[in-house]
Amino acid sequence: MNPSEPARPSPAPVPSAPAAPSAPAAPAAPAPSAMRASDADRDRVADRLREALAEGRITPEEHAERIDVVYEARTYAELEPVLSDLPGEPSPVPGAEALPPRVRLDKEPRLPAPQRHSTSILAVFSGAERRGRWLVEPSTTVSCMFGGAELDFRQAVLSQREVTLNVTCVFGGVDIKIPPGVRVVNSVSAVFGGVDIPEDDTTDPDAPVIRITGLVLFGGVSASRKEAGATRSDRERERHDHHRALHEMHRDVRDQHRELRDERREHLREMRESRRRH
Repeated sequence: MNPSEPARPSPAPVPSAPAAPSAPAAPAAPAPSAMRASDADRDRVADRLREALAEGRITPEEHAERIDVVYEARTYAELEPVLSDLPGEPSPVPGAEALPPRVRLDKEPRLPAPQRHSTSILAVFSGAERRGRWLVEPSTTVSCMFGGAELDFRQAVLSQREVTLNVTCVFGGVDIKIPPGVRVVNSVSAVFGGVDIPEDDTTDPDAPVIRITGLVLFGGVSASRKEAGATRSDRERERHDHHRALHEMHRDVRDQHRELRDERREHLREMRESRRRH
């Protein structure tokens, strides 16, 4: 550049095009532990607690406390502490990958927690029943004397894989409804009575088991396998059939008692005649 030449003006800056507005950031996905748990997840955790109780890793009191936590839990974060001190799968969170949480909330309504009742059922000159979604403890005692009891396991939640019903039935009857896939084992001693249980409909060695023990004297225990969701007319018909069966059973018991009384009178008469002869 010659110093004698006048300085040339610098070109004006060209305005740049306005930047396009950035797209809004996608909302961050919730952490796996914050996802909603489904009923299947809660049932899976309850099954693991049942196995831990059977293995002796937790006490029945601890099992009852944890079961309450499981069926009140809404997220995986609330389920994780229940299994934190047990071997095996430490967390139920991997089950969240099966379905998106939004689909699970829309398609799977949450079932209510099972109701807890006393482990003793008493029916003396009256009737007693357990039905609906109730928690079956490891051992339940059923006592019937001149009365009847109805136990419906079709919507019940078993606290462990095998539960026991200890039945004491004197001049009474116990009617039990079992859902498909549950095995019933009879260990009842019957004296002038009877026990009727259905045949197994499953070959799964890990199927739930209801074991019936105790004593039946001039009474009966009847177990039938039925699907859940019976209509009102079906329930009324079942109740009518149950009362009719109890009436027939009481009639048979009265007939047997009358026969025993007649045999005893005949035996006493023969003894008196034998004494007179000698």
